[in-house]
Amino acid sequence: MKICEIDVKEGYRLIHKFHYLKVFPKLTKVVLAEKESNKLQGVMTLGFGVRPKHTIQKLFPSLDTTDYWEIGRLVLDDKLPRNSESMFISSCMKYIKKNYPNIKLIFTWADGMLGKPGYVYQGSNFLYGGYIWTDCYFYKGERIHPRATNKIGGRPTAEQLLQLGWDHYRGKQFRYVYFLCSHKEKKLLLKESQFEWSTNYPKHSDLAWKKRTEEGWIVSREPHYTSHMNFASTTKIYKWYKNYPTLESYAKEVSREKHLTPS
Repeated sequence: MKICEIDVKEGYRLIHKFHYLKVFPKLTKVVLAEKESNKLQGVMTLGFGVRPKHTIQKLFPSLDTTDYWEIGRLVLDDKLPRNSESMFISSCMKYIKKNYPNIKLIFTWADGMLGKPGYVYQGSNFLYGGYIWTDCYFYKGERIHPRATNKIGGRPTAEQLLQLGWDHYRGKQFRYVYFLCSHKEKKLLLKESQFEWSTNYPKHSDLAWKKRTEEGWIVSREPHYTSHMNFASTTKIYKWYKNYPTLESYAKEVSREKHLTPS
């Protein structure tokens, strides 16, 4: 499997077609791809999350942003065999090690909120470093990131959630890391990390969710979401913001629309 670098626009086409999130990460530094007969077969974006320095130094205090990349998106053509992801990841790791020798490790999250414990990383010999609880909102199957609420005055209250028709869930995010540095440096990094890194991988039975209700958080099933998101609700947030600058005024208008809409 031959790996090459491509530009963001070319990579976006495959991500938009096959990846469940559809959005291209903003802090992308490199886009790796596998092509066959000049046709894209797989794409991996590498860069940073929202807080790069905080992320790496919480994991490995001696490292800095020049020492790592985070996998933002990983996607392959759905027509490829099931083991293609592991082969593609392995080829990408070899490419990075050869062409970017300053990169000591690759970090990524598996999205347990959407039912993904990280099997593709487990099959590629990443080390697992535990999980965090994260939260997001859902509207008619579409996921809304909490940061999207900043445009309308912040997170909704339980009452506003009812008015908006949103559901608020908590779910797990699983940490994974792949070391590209020497075995000696790897041992030192593992020793300094506050997290325990191992091959004791999570499975589907380790997935868990909580849903916010008027009585508080309760254990829940996996939230319903659409794999082909059109981000209609997030777009609507920004559209309404011009006329309804607070979450309270926005929620009232949404509630009013519901009452006006014939059943």
